[in-house]
Amino acid sequence: MGCAYDFFVTTLDGREFALSSLRGRVLLIVNTASACGFTPQFAGLQELHRRHAARGLTVLGFPCNQFGGQEPGSPTQIAEFCQRQYGVEFPMMAKIEVRGANAHPLFRWLGAEAPGLLGSRAIKWNFTKFLVGRDGQVIRRYAPSTSPAVLAADVEAALAA
Repeated sequence: MGCAYDFFVTTLDGREFALSSLRGRVLLIVNTASACGFTPQFAGLQELHRRHAARGLTVLGFPCNQFGGQEPGSPTQIAEFCQRQYGVEFPMMAKIEVRGANAHPLFRWLGAEAPGLLGSRAIKWNFTKFLVGRDGQVIRRYAPSTSPAVLAADVEAALAA
């Protein structure tokens, strides 16, 4: 695969979704969990979405239960939690695996394009974030502990490019 727009994913309500439909937008792709110490980052992700969606940013949340079983909910429970607790309006996708033999191809590609600490391609924990430019190429990977507010300058630069 050559860019993020080459992938297909499944929405939280079970529909196939072509990332090519977002061509030309800046993407912030995040693996999420509802019961993680980083879960409050949903508020910051929603704020980035609210502030920049009209200028071309799309935040995409990908629930994952691979890290400490911190996303055990059904699609309905995940959607209700995200909306009720954090007012999430950005697209949430179906629960996926982001590492190992069954990792979704999108996350395998993201990890290869933007390796983490010491060159690791693996996703280490919930709320690993990838900023993707309007050309569909990965700009940067961010650690789970990186607050969405810290990404604001990079998002602004990507939107201006």
